[in-house]
Amino acid sequence: MFLLAQKSRLSGAVGVPGSKSHTIRGVFLASLAAGDSTLTRPLDSLDTRAAVETCRAFGADIDTNDTWTVSGLAGKPSVPADVVNVANSGTTLNLALSVAALADGHTIFTGDKQIRRRPSGPLLDALSALGAEAFSTRGNDCPPIVIGGTLDGGDCSVRAVSSQYLTSLLISCPLAERDTRIRVTELNESPYVLMTLAWLDRLGIECEHDERLTDFSIPGGQRIAPFNRAIPADFSSATFFLCAAAIAGGPVTLRGLDMADTQGDKAVVGMLRSMGATIDEKDGSLVASGGSLHGAELDLNATPDALPALAATACFAEGETRLVNVPQARIKETDRITVMREELAKMGARITELEDGLVIEGAPLTGAEVNGRGDHRAVMALALAGMGAGGTTRIATAESAAVTFPNFVEIMQSIGGNIETAED
Repeated sequence: MFLLAQKSRLSGAVGVPGSKSHTIRGVFLASLAAGDSTLTRPLDSLDTRAAVETCRAFGADIDTNDTWTVSGLAGKPSVPADVVNVANSGTTLNLALSVAALADGHTIFTGDKQIRRRPSGPLLDALSALGAEAFSTRGNDCPPIVIGGTLDGGDCSVRAVSSQYLTSLLISCPLAERDTRIRVTELNESPYVLMTLAWLDRLGIECEHDERLTDFSIPGGQRIAPFNRAIPADFSSATFFLCAAAIAGGPVTLRGLDMADTQGDKAVVGMLRSMGATIDEKDGSLVASGGSLHGAELDLNATPDALPALAATACFAEGETRLVNVPQARIKETDRITVMREELAKMGARITELEDGLVIEGAPLTGAEVNGRGDHRAVMALALAGMGAGGTTRIATAESAAVTFPNFVEIMQSIGGNIETAED
């Protein structure tokens, strides 16, 4: 499928969908809980459905009507009857690896072509240190991966170049038989760890840690109580509309966002303000408008998912924008640093690749044939670029937007986005 984008002028209001990160954490914690839990306003997307199917494979009973109801496993997942395919969801894969270590037997994980290139080596090493059997069948730290129980507890260290490795341990280690101590030797994306810790605290799970998130002590033998929770709106999805407003006018009102939530991508609001966009908080909503954008240096270590959208936005800013300190963007669905450089350059962007980011000099863009490479965030970011460029931008692999944002096109159209899908 292709997405066709042309110059647009945006205005209107958007209801922001639920957070993918919160939804997937909620599904896993509810599946491990002792009793029935409910999630209201969950994000229903390909990634969250992958989490649901994975937890069902472990034995959880999950009803996915408007409100999702989960009958948990009381910390005792069953060994799946077949290979677990997590599709395109890296979060699902990494959280499930530790869950599998709680089961008495071996679980095999695979996924799509992108997942089979995404490494989980530091997490596999940590699980091995805690008593589980954990290895990649090809010896490259990527799926297919085999996990054998059981997770006993003890001491481990983890290089959390992806915060998902640490989140995975934090969710499952409270259910191990013995206490666990985790030493973190490197940590990217710390807000996602704070999100996980907030979930654990809300559920009464004991977990002590230092202020720098480098040392964790987790008592074993705990139980997760069932819960009822409304899923907060997603700042990662909101980023595309905030950036679209900065590029293509406004005002655009984004409803349902909570600036007090733990999501790291709320920092994009301040980043866009530093580039000259106007974003006001009003009656529980954010109201965003464009302006005379100018370059800035933005540290994206805590917000790697924002790199594609901010790269597109930077093309419309006067002067130089530096997106830095985000090497982990190379191990997402694609190497997003390289992908955004190559694809935006096809539209005339003056863009240079760094080891840990991008340098972008503002310059007019022209519509072109580009390819989102099957990466949902790259596809949506290229749509933003197309809505600010002259001519028509034709974006391949548009179907991948459904991984996190199935109705992205319809919502963008509702506020004036000149975009549409095409089959060929």
